[in-house]
Amino acid sequence: MSRVLIAEDEARIAAFVEKGLRANGFATAVVADGRTARAAAASGDFDLMILDIGLPGMDGFEVLRALRADRVTIPVVILTARDSVQDTVAALEGGADDYMPKPFRFEELLARVRLRLSGGRQTETTVLTCGDLSLDLRTRRAQAGSRTVALSAREFALAETFLRHPGQVLAREQLLSHVWGYDFDPGSNVVDVYVRYLRRKLGADRIETVRGMGYRLVAA
Repeated sequence: MSRVLIAEDEARIAAFVEKGLRANGFATAVVADGRTARAAAASGDFDLMILDIGLPGMDGFEVLRALRADRVTIPVVILTARDSVQDTVAALEGGADDYMPKPFRFEELLARVRLRLSGGRQTETTVLTCGDLSLDLRTRRAQAGSRTVALSAREFALAETFLRHPGQVLAREQLLSHVWGYDFDPGSNVVDVYVRYLRRKLGADRIETVRGMGYRLVAA
């Protein structure tokens, strides 16, 4: 049984992740501050750490730097509400194995945890494409034709969901669950709002409305 350390100071999120991991056969422990996270990760008692950036005491970047400086090789999946490209790159270059912006869908986090535990870092697809649209999952950069497009974390997550299912009609409820995770409200119109944002940035003809069903990404 794989052992996962959850370093997260928001009790609701920690409980959400722990419940899901345990239901899928993992042993878990939760810590809520950076110094405890560093000590637990270095103990050798865990196979992977899910690490929040905004921890008290030591933030996630400091924890990660300290572990890698001490040659602790535990796989680390970063969780963070920060959405800048600079933060993403800093986390990955600092030794993180993966990076997920909050809010997130548990199924995606679970897939990433399993991938890291299987040693699949080198074989994972890091660039998604559809026509001349591409997303680099490591640098969090979007390219539409010859243009580099700046996307917020939520916009990027929505674009990534579309690019993982090109040509497939995705219902609003699916998109809410994938992108907004534990925060999603089935009655919200936030999907429609963010689809409009993506159309403005990526091109209006890339995302089709399928009346009564949802949205579909098409190659421009």
